[in-house]
Amino acid sequence: MAAIFTEISPTTAWQLVKHENAFLADIRALAHYLDDHPSGAFHLTNDSYAEFLDLVSDEQAVIVVCYHGISSRSVAQFLVEQGFETVYSVTGGFEAWQKLALPVTKGCDQ
Repeated sequence: MAAIFTEISPTTAWQLVKHENAFLADIRALAHYLDDHPSGAFHLTNDSYAEFLDLVSDEQAVIVVCYHGISSRSVAQFLVEQGFETVYSVTGGFEAWQKLALPVTKGCDQ
């Protein structure tokens, strides 16, 4: 059976970040990430992938967020294929995150 990722709500994602030390990765364009992003999110791109690998631990769950919850699915599946065991995609993406008034940060966290 092929490994798969799981889709979760923004609220569940935030709870996993706060209470379970999950690693949150925002894959949106840099300009949008800098405008605002989920608090604590790492800006994951092809160029930052090596840094991502250095930062995330083997036992951490990885949560991927994009604009609307579509592109994050592909990246989540890629991470599963790279050997990450617990990977989530945020349903509704950052748009849903904002609608729920979950914490956001402006600028760069990295």
